[in-house]
Amino acid sequence: MAKYQLEIKDGCIGCGNCQAVCPKTFVLKDGKSTLKKKIIDKITCEKEAAEQCPVKVIVIKETK
Repeated sequence: MAKYQLEIKDGCIGCGNCQAVCPKTFVLKDGKSTLKKKIIDKITCEKEAAEQCPVKVIVIKETK
């Protein structure tokens, strides 16, 4: 079963969209978004959070 790796690249502006859409995975810390989990088993709200990011710094990669 595939797993997914999450990453937030440099450039986060701390708008809070990702946390609003997916609070189980994203949290704002020191004015920037950070991840509660870097590896997840199933994509739920994370994809929508990535799509809502105005600076497109959220990356979701499938791992094995």
